[in-house]
Amino acid sequence: MSALVRRLLPVLIGVLSFLVFLPALTGQFLTWDDDVNLLTNESYRGLGWAQIRWAFSNVRMGHYIPLTWLGFSASYVTSGMDPWGYHLVNLVLHAANAALFYWVARRLLAAARDGGSQEGRADAIIAAGAAVAALVFSLHPLRVESVAWATERRDVQSGLFFLAAVLAHLRSVERSERVDGRWRAGALLLFACGLLSKASIMALPAILVLLDVYPLRRGAFTWRRLVIEKAGYWVLGAAGAVGALVALRLSGLRITSYWVYGPEARGAMVAYSLWFYPSTWLWPVRLSPLYELPARVDPLAWRFLGPIVGFIAVTLLLVLLRKRWPAGLAAWVYSALMILPISGVVHAGFQLAHDRYSYLSGLGLALLPGGAVCWILAAAKTRRVSRPVAAGALGVALAVIAALGVGAWQQTRIWHDSETPWRWGLEVDPRCAVCANNLAALINNLSSRNAAQSAEAEAVARRAIALNPAYDSSYNTLGAILADRHDDAGAEAAFRQAMRLAPDRVPPVANLGVLYARNGRYAEALPLLRSAWARDPGYPALKRNFGLALRDAGTAQARAGQLDEAVAHFREAEPLIPDDADLHRNLGLALWEQGRTEAVATHLERAAALRPQDEGARRLLARFRADPARPPALR
Repeated sequence: MSALVRRLLPVLIGVLSFLVFLPALTGQFLTWDDDVNLLTNESYRGLGWAQIRWAFSNVRMGHYIPLTWLGFSASYVTSGMDPWGYHLVNLVLHAANAALFYWVARRLLAAARDGGSQEGRADAIIAAGAAVAALVFSLHPLRVESVAWATERRDVQSGLFFLAAVLAHLRSVERSERVDGRWRAGALLLFACGLLSKASIMALPAILVLLDVYPLRRGAFTWRRLVIEKAGYWVLGAAGAVGALVALRLSGLRITSYWVYGPEARGAMVAYSLWFYPSTWLWPVRLSPLYELPARVDPLAWRFLGPIVGFIAVTLLLVLLRKRWPAGLAAWVYSALMILPISGVVHAGFQLAHDRYSYLSGLGLALLPGGAVCWILAAAKTRRVSRPVAAGALGVALAVIAALGVGAWQQTRIWHDSETPWRWGLEVDPRCAVCANNLAALINNLSSRNAAQSAEAEAVARRAIALNPAYDSSYNTLGAILADRHDDAGAEAAFRQAMRLAPDRVPPVANLGVLYARNGRYAEALPLLRSAWARDPGYPALKRNFGLALRDAGTAQARAGQLDEAVAHFREAEPLIPDDADLHRNLGLALWEQGRTEAVATHLERAAALRPQDEGARRLLARFRADPARPPALR
């Protein structure tokens, strides 16, 4: 391998990693976090001080990720609300991560071969092995969720800082026992930036200790290595962990209670995660957007007992082989360390596992085929392995990489739009209640759905309820479907059941308030909408729906002669729907009828300006100016 080829390898790896995920560029924003984070959220749009302050002061959806928000802000400035621009940045970041991992892999493979020294990283054999490791990582179908889903910018961005921090650390310890302070400072800064992109990289200090053990062989467990040298990393990692817990609590997201899933269940969940990600890395077929947490976790059920036994067996085997094959145990421990923070010890959400959690946890496993390629090439060079055997092994490696790339391309297409992931998720796991609920909600929200689609949405929502009667969102979805079909009694019952199951959840409260307002039951509607607004003013469409309910309640009161109450409701609605012509018209009329003529013209003029084609609005304004002493009745 020539020096030119070695210099071009990281570029080629990055380009291949970009090309395999090209279908993502035509993808849409999804109604699965993208809607909450990007479509209905205006706070990140721009790069002014207001957006920067918001980025560093919010915990939207349970994450404190200010640098990721600033990345989204930059995407908005350059691309507006075109999803193509957001996906493009994800692809570029992933391609950069592939190149970064190539450089990291060169150093680690050289250290593994040469007793801890990184000096051999420029060797052609090491470069070939590092290229294989980088491509196995970057083209793996498990990468798709992190790359093709706009919201998961936080994965690829935090991954960039994580890999750069590891590379800086390796550079800091490459030449002597004394750590290069400049590179260590750089690594700490990169680690901090990574934590501010996503806190899941908090395990980096433990990873650096692992690298000291193998392949760097630096005597990791001395006081100097473990405490003094790593002190900055431990402090940042602990801060990241505490920050993640605080963000979860401040966001209002429900942390899964130990009363619901006790210590035995948590142990089974952790074992499942520690087994699931390596096994799925080895056999990445029928990947799903969601592996749902069952209502009950039985450690003795085969679904959990199998992973428990498998994890223990593989761990014991690798411990026994640690002297002959230390790389295997190191890769296994690395995977476990990266997975542990999201494995179920602290849990929030519906998932038992997510593909995206594997973005960094599989790096150690990807190094194993890279190391195998190094061994085969070295053996062929010293004639311990014949050239045909070596060529055949390399051919198998290339075929595996090609197969991974094809699988990633196909998997990327599943994430193209909002509907496909959930239809596919139900095909992979027909028992997935969350998948069924999300599909039902999606069908019901289609702008041009027909009767058959409405019927399908109701059937799928009822299927979700049958699969998990304790899942509150399915009742909320069913209520929305029935409300759209004007089955108000059925919708009310469904919303009430959702509220009973999850009293702290905003959606059913807001939806029931809207239902009551639609039926003129304002005395019941407004307390519900006020409650929802107080808990989550950012809930989609709540601001407008609350404002419209206040406007309509005020209109009904004005018609009944309750002018003081009407004006109070109009005033309350004004900051919520400031550009609503009917609000300004009715407020102007109510004030006129009260004799408070000093503000009437302002509101009637506003109503006329908002509806320049409305002759009635202009005539009303002209009448007020001509005869302010004779108000018309509010119609």
